[in-house]
Amino acid sequence: MKPLSVAVRSVVSVLLFACVPAANALERDITAVFRPDASKPQENAFLNTTPTSGYCAQYPDQCRISKMFSIRLPLTAASTGPIQAHHADYRQGAMFKVPANWRTLQVTHEGTGETETVEVRWSGFGSEYVLSRDAIDLVGGGVSLLRAHQLLWSASWVYAATPCQNSGVGAYGERFYLFFWKAPVESSCAKKAHFLIPGLRFSYLDFAYELRTPNPLKMSSGQYTGSLTYSVGPGQDIDMGDIMVPSDSALTLNFKLDVEHTLKVEVPPGGNRVELVPPEGWQSWLNSGRKPTRLFRDQRFHISASSRFKMALECQHVSGNTCAISETGTGHTVPVDVSVTLPDGLTDAAGQPVNRRRLLRDGSGTELFQPGLYVDRRSGTLHFEVGQGSVEQMLDSGATTYSGDVTVIWDSQV
Repeated sequence: MKPLSVAVRSVVSVLLFACVPAANALERDITAVFRPDASKPQENAFLNTTPTSGYCAQYPDQCRISKMFSIRLPLTAASTGPIQAHHADYRQGAMFKVPANWRTLQVTHEGTGETETVEVRWSGFGSEYVLSRDAIDLVGGGVSLLRAHQLLWSASWVYAATPCQNSGVGAYGERFYLFFWKAPVESSCAKKAHFLIPGLRFSYLDFAYELRTPNPLKMSSGQYTGSLTYSVGPGQDIDMGDIMVPSDSALTLNFKLDVEHTLKVEVPPGGNRVELVPPEGWQSWLNSGRKPTRLFRDQRFHISASSRFKMALECQHVSGNTCAISETGTGHTVPVDVSVTLPDGLTDAAGQPVNRRRLLRDGSGTELFQPGLYVDRRSGTLHFEVGQGSVEQMLDSGATTYSGDVTVIWDSQV
């Protein structure tokens, strides 16, 4: 693999490699959003919306192939002294160990206090090393600039130190080399100097990361926030060895996960006016006097849902824990049983299908329905029924019309 050659950059400023106390702390935001997509109902995951910077902004094609993206941090490091040729202790040279193992953090809903778990790991890192002015000269004349960089470390920095892996691209200049390595495991990746290096500096730190986010279908709408802090320095979470002193002692990642759920119910035109009739119609009663066994109406609706929800009733006329219809003249009332059948993809709290589930004023039995995937405009049914005993009362009363308002509630505030 050949590194990408770029124009040689002339560095005219004097570099001072000194011991700088690491007392500062960096912060960066990691943002993600869940917004259901009707064209991809099976893809129920957060979309990472964190702006990309650093390596992946410079080499987007490489990162697209590797399915990674990076963030650049103004985290620098400088050597406290020369790096000796063929140093026996890898910690006395150029090395990196980053938090490549999964770490967990808790994110909390700002309004409800609900908590969920997020996992994060670093999948890669990179920087630009800058040599003191005389480092390349120590390699000796007669070789190209690229070869001088290779000889200084025995191999080009486009080739990652084991167990890190190559990213595919590197760039170099007179005294600098840009690199980015993948981190499949959490272990030290060190380069051994083959010549004395009077001074070395890393001018920034890029990192790529992976996220494991919770199932958004089981989360409430709103924003969840949480933080994870990494220590920086020798023997810490982000470790650049004993000779390289970082500019900051900690890095805090602030996570912000936004959940934008959909819960929409559509009733066909005229569907808000429900007329209860016998199964065989009124003709049998009118012709033979045979009383109907029940009055009913099944009303279809369409539902789009990505969130948990509950259901209940509100009634103009009340009959115990359900609604009633009333005869205007006498005030006589009879109860109306209301139930719901939900489409495939929506289940109750136990994961069971919802078929003719009774709806009650106090919401008991319908406290939680949840999607297994984004349900986009699927058909459900509301079932309205007056039982046989109540039908007989209605007919015996001689009344002609019973009516009343029944409000069915779909509530996403679970």
